[in-house]
Amino acid sequence: MQTLAKLQHALSALCRAAMALVFFALIAVVTIQITTRTLGLYSPVWTEELSRYLLLYMTAFGIGLSLLSGDLVNVDLLQESVSESLAWWLRLLAAAATAVMGAVMILPAWKFTAIGALQRAPSLRIPMHYVHAAILLLAVLLFLFALLRVVGMIAGTEDGRPHFDEEG
Repeated sequence: MQTLAKLQHALSALCRAAMALVFFALIAVVTIQITTRTLGLYSPVWTEELSRYLLLYMTAFGIGLSLLSGDLVNVDLLQESVSESLAWWLRLLAAAATAVMGAVMILPAWKFTAIGALQRAPSLRIPMHYVHAAILLLAVLLFLFALLRVVGMIAGTEDGRPHFDEEG
């Protein structure tokens, strides 16, 4: 099951790197907006649109990392008040339900992405399937991260508790 931990680590590293790139792009776009407006210059219309799309991709790349770190909605009050054995089962059930939800979202997100090929972004003029793909990516990553947690819990390589360290 060492392979499972390596896969989770690689997926986490990939998502962290992608999120960093998107974040730096967002900083650049917002800096252009602020600088041009502050100096009284023409502010490019595309910056507002691009910043919204970059936020979508930040969310998509961050969803699995949030699951690992416990930053998603996590009701641990119940888990802390029951036995460790029951808490483990509750965490497994929550991870499995999250994996199922991610899996259920994939097909509709795929269809939504395909519809985007018929449309163009108003100011950037790029096909909207590039934008809609963020939702598909979010569903796939949520499914993968939750599935890895479920498999890890069943294999005994993790207990399903959030990882607060930098390595995920």
